[in-house]
Amino acid sequence: MKEILTERQANQYSPLSLAFLGDSVYEQLVREKILLTANMPASKLHTLKISRVCAEYQSKAVDIIMPVLSEKEEAVFKRGRNATGNTVPKHAGAVDYRRATGLECLFGYLHLIGEQERLEELFGLVWNMEDFIIE
Repeated sequence: MKEILTERQANQYSPLSLAFLGDSVYEQLVREKILLTANMPASKLHTLKISRVCAEYQSKAVDIIMPVLSEKEEAVFKRGRNATGNTVPKHAGAVDYRRATGLECLFGYLHLIGEQERLEELFGLVWNMEDFIIE
């Protein structure tokens, strides 16, 4: 059984630790959605997954969810975005990578405090972004 933390307890984790968890939470949501959308070879599933978990896609997703974030959620996002220690991979720009880290931080935080419904709501907005699928 998963332990649910209070907001205070979750805030005690570093933003990069929250992003570490949030990366897997977000990726699991993507993988599940792709799998349930169509039964296809694993290589195609992987290609579709990569298009949704890359920093560029996640950075664009921030623009979609930002207007609906609460003040607390926005603060968590900003903690992740502004965290030091990020090394930017060659395939992503610094701004996109930091925004993606902020998104992952938020997803990790919401997961820890047991806000599954809110996670799914935000993920639904991200998933349904129009005109931004990287093939």
